[in-house]
Amino acid sequence: MTDRRTARQRGGPGWPRVRYRFDTVMARGTSVLIGWLTLVCLAIVVPASAALVWADPGAPRGWPGRLVAIWVSVGQTLKIGGAVGNPLYVLFSVVLALVALLFVSTLVSLITTGLNDKVLALRRGRSTVLEEGHTVLLGWSDQVFPIVSELVVANSNQRRAVVAVLGPKDKAEMEDEIATAIGRLGRTRLICRNGVTTDPAVIALVSPETARSVLVLTHEGEEGDAHVVKTLLSLEAAVRGRGRPTVVAAVRDGRHHLAARLAAGRHGRVLNIEEVTARLIARTSRQPGLSLVHQELLDFAGDEFYTVHEPALVGRTFGELLLSYATSSVVGVLRSCGAVDLCPAPDTVPAAEDRVILITEDDDTAVPVERPLVVDEDAIVLPDPVTETPEHVLLLGWNRRAPLILDQLDLSVPHGSVLTVVAQGGEALREADHRGRSARRLRVRVHDGDITDPRVLEQSGVLSFDRVIVLGYDAADGTAGALCGDDRTLVTLLHLRALEEASGRELAVVTEMRDDRNRLLAPARAGADFIVGGRLVSLLMTQIAENRALADVFETLFAAHGPGLHLAPATQFVRGGRPVTFATVVESGRRRGQCVIGYRLQEDSALGPSYGVRLNPDKRERVSFGAEDSVIVLAPEPGPRPALPGPARPGERSSAPAGPGGP
Repeated sequence: MTDRRTARQRGGPGWPRVRYRFDTVMARGTSVLIGWLTLVCLAIVVPASAALVWADPGAPRGWPGRLVAIWVSVGQTLKIGGAVGNPLYVLFSVVLALVALLFVSTLVSLITTGLNDKVLALRRGRSTVLEEGHTVLLGWSDQVFPIVSELVVANSNQRRAVVAVLGPKDKAEMEDEIATAIGRLGRTRLICRNGVTTDPAVIALVSPETARSVLVLTHEGEEGDAHVVKTLLSLEAAVRGRGRPTVVAAVRDGRHHLAARLAAGRHGRVLNIEEVTARLIARTSRQPGLSLVHQELLDFAGDEFYTVHEPALVGRTFGELLLSYATSSVVGVLRSCGAVDLCPAPDTVPAAEDRVILITEDDDTAVPVERPLVVDEDAIVLPDPVTETPEHVLLLGWNRRAPLILDQLDLSVPHGSVLTVVAQGGEALREADHRGRSARRLRVRVHDGDITDPRVLEQSGVLSFDRVIVLGYDAADGTAGALCGDDRTLVTLLHLRALEEASGRELAVVTEMRDDRNRLLAPARAGADFIVGGRLVSLLMTQIAENRALADVFETLFAAHGPGLHLAPATQFVRGGRPVTFATVVESGRRRGQCVIGYRLQEDSALGPSYGVRLNPDKRERVSFGAEDSVIVLAPEPGPRPALPGPARPGERSSAPAGPGGP
């Protein structure tokens, strides 16, 4: 009973045999198909034509006339004319009609095939890009989305901005993924081409020799950096002698940095993701909120670094330049020889050929003030002697960047500070212990434990530490059922959040993640510090691609030794609880040998998207700082220069008589 019901549902017991015979006929070739198609058409057209003739009241009455009428109907339906006359005339008319039908059908088939091949070739992305001054992205990874997104913002004031992407995926697939992740591209036109990036002939499809800049994206896996090196070599072979675009690339493993730099050539820039990420994690662990400052500074949504040459300011000292712009923040000097000097001594006098490095909204917004800015002298606070107390930092997890983080902390933390490492895996523990033995300022304690186990976190005394750093493992550690990467990080953050809620205390946590999309899933408070190395380097690459002069600026900014961004208590610069012009804060920083470029208000620290960070405010605006507010400064390492007395330049107007810190 069941078999019959199943057969009936499938169209009867003979349905599989009918389908089998049909498939057999289809497989016999074109001639058999034409014959069967002709028979089927005649079997349908002839009876239908006879029915039409018999149903027509005006049709001939006799059989000969009716047969002629049927022949005419069949001929018109099948496009063979249906001519009437002697047999020879009818035969030749049918032959001519069949020849015409064959010619038209063949022509239509050829046109259709040619159009389909052309559309297929276009969809495969194999045509050459004939553009000039465009931006080229070689490769495909998660970096594509932040880079294209930033380029769209950067090109919002451009008429014909073009971004060409060469990747291994299908052209339509790449376009769909970018459109889904980013949305509308505004004035920027996106061109995707399919192909491998290690073949010079394929790279030529995107015309790198006429491009303004070429960005080589990173690749996942152990062979990712090798792929970047091969792409750089292929790019050099494709462009050799025909152009000199700005080339920017990045590697994940520092051991391959030198090889990539050699492959990129003299005019290429290769970033080391591990070093940049490690240094930012170490600095942010000591100054919560610093990652937000870097994010605000590196994207194109707000103010960015620019270099300008202002003849009217030639001959002035760097300290005088700090208050020469109302809506731009001066941070350094770009020497005519190409050297970068960030936060030089205030009495430094730039040469006439040097350019000023500043933070501003656009290069045309850097306009010097006509009148001296208002400085509230009695609001300036003299710097107090800095008394550093040992810090206790907890490092959860271990990866390739952990040794770099440990070395960076050892350079900056006060003597006697303690770093407790909780990690799993013999190799990680041995490396942590080895690094700890060679540390000078830092004492390192190593504990074996799974950071996703809440009992391990409770036993480590998380709540007793000043700072907590959570690192993601690069790969599974071989433990059965162990999590890896961002999965382990998310679970660890869940347990830390539970400990915070149970104790009522808020931890200062710095979290490293590999995928920026997982940051939205993290159970952390608004405005928490997340370091996503891939996204951070993507922003750096885009900034350098848009302005190659910034490569040395960022290299100096993220160097192990040298000037860096810091968050300092605002009340150490100006008196709290009273409105002061931001120029007053800048002047207070000048006397310390520092460049003040913004501030962060604690009351807005949970409000996105800036979370209280304000970069490059108008120096004429007034702001009132509280005890928990901070100012953002660019200061030399390891500590500030000695305080400098007096105003920035003669003739500056003050709103009050000079106080203890005045001239």
